[in-house]
Amino acid sequence: MISAPQPEAAEAGADVLRAGGTIVDAAVTAALVQTVVDPQMCGIAGMGCLHLFLPGRGVHLTLDFHGRSPLATRPDMWADRIEREAEDGWGFILRGRENEFGYQAITTPRTLAALDHALRRWGTMSLAEAMRPAIGYAEQGCLVRPHVAEFWHRPPIAGRDGNIGIVTKLEAARKIYCGADGQPLRVGDTLRNPDMAATYRRIAEHGAEDFYGGAIARRIVADMQAHGGLLGEADLATCAPEETAPLWGTYRGLRIATNNPPGGGIMLIEMLNILENFDLAALGHNAPEYVRVVAEAMKIATADKDRSVGDPRFVDVPTERLTSKDYAARMAERIRRREKTPVPRFNSGGAESRHTTQLCLADSDGNALTMTHTLGQPSGVITDGLGFMYNGAMAVFDPRPGHAGSLEPGKSRFSALSPTIVFKEERPCLVLGAPGATYITMGNLQVMLNVIEFGMTAEAAVSAPRFAAVSDTIEVSNRILRSTERALVAEGYRVMRHAQSYTFAWVHAIRIGDDGTMDGGADPATGGLVVGV
Repeated sequence: MISAPQPEAAEAGADVLRAGGTIVDAAVTAALVQTVVDPQMCGIAGMGCLHLFLPGRGVHLTLDFHGRSPLATRPDMWADRIEREAEDGWGFILRGRENEFGYQAITTPRTLAALDHALRRWGTMSLAEAMRPAIGYAEQGCLVRPHVAEFWHRPPIAGRDGNIGIVTKLEAARKIYCGADGQPLRVGDTLRNPDMAATYRRIAEHGAEDFYGGAIARRIVADMQAHGGLLGEADLATCAPEETAPLWGTYRGLRIATNNPPGGGIMLIEMLNILENFDLAALGHNAPEYVRVVAEAMKIATADKDRSVGDPRFVDVPTERLTSKDYAARMAERIRRREKTPVPRFNSGGAESRHTTQLCLADSDGNALTMTHTLGQPSGVITDGLGFMYNGAMAVFDPRPGHAGSLEPGKSRFSALSPTIVFKEERPCLVLGAPGATYITMGNLQVMLNVIEFGMTAEAAVSAPRFAAVSDTIEVSNRILRSTERALVAEGYRVMRHAQSYTFAWVHAIRIGDDGTMDGGADPATGGLVVGV
């Protein structure tokens, strides 16, 4: 079974499984299709994390490919340009916007290296074979889906520029994403990208090495040098992914495997540990007290992340303390006393948009894979003739020196990416992950609780109304009852209601029963698809 936010990707992965390919083969094929049909959510010049469990081969690890700041980065280079921090903690607004748009916004492009590594280590297909469906969509075209067009036209938020500039400001992007009238393609229009097809054909012929040290690499570096970019030849040489043991926790007798910092799994384990101290089922799903308790756990984990979690190569992350049951019990007592945990922000204002995508796969042999990959924030930059957009992940670094997320050469910034597998004893029973910036862990948490505490199917769990607390505000989707909102306001909470019925991450999941049967869920907000083979 495969679940993905894009029907084209889900179907491409299912075709591989149907033809006898492994879940790794299917995941890489589907991920490459995602880079074509959802090109601002992800790309070969992006970053992410793949969580893989292959019991027959003794493999259980996360393949981390977080983007790193270029070696030319200076810790104080943007310190005098800060306007504010986003209220949800997803980045800073700078005068000039260099951190979010343009050539200085780009971190190391590591997705292609990770996909190639995964195939070489655990797949049966070649990279060239896995690229064929993506090349087909780039050449022949794909339909512009509502979710893609909605992203392009999302209005300015929290002082950032509107997303429209990502596809209209620079000529290399305009020629791909705009029509003859200069306006972005509309829902139902055909998006073709012959330059991307040509780049992918070259990679299929010459290998991923060409992207990092060959002819494509030389074009990338020349473009960066011509436009004041920070990325250089030495940065491309650092892009190999890292194999890491999962971060483990427990909840109600189940074993939780997720990713380590700078990924978001540490927040997920911390929140589950806190919530294990409450009878959540007795509180009632999305009842006022349930929302209060879960929201406070979210706020505690967010405040701890802001203070202490970053790239472990640069920051001493107190993982043992933050994931301990004793610490969680103390935090739970604080919630019982009805204390409100503050989440400080620097000149905050407004929430931010999300630019990420997801894959979940499982098979009858007990293998499981969940991968979240992203552009962080699309930079708007496309090297003319190459067709793919670079990540803009520098936006989420803290431009203030001396903080856990501060800028340093070669450093990864915190990412809420948290692809997770839940085990019943030694067998996976839930595989999930999500896009959604700082809301990723909050979405994953609620889907896990929906399945574990309330017995929901995967589809019901990802479709249920969600809320989030990544600041001093509790945000609710439009299907959270207004009576619940009134009760929270009466408790002294600031509540923000969103117009969207489905929001706060876009979770995808596969649930696996004791008898091996599977059911899957694709978040309704994205027009995604689950395919069983």
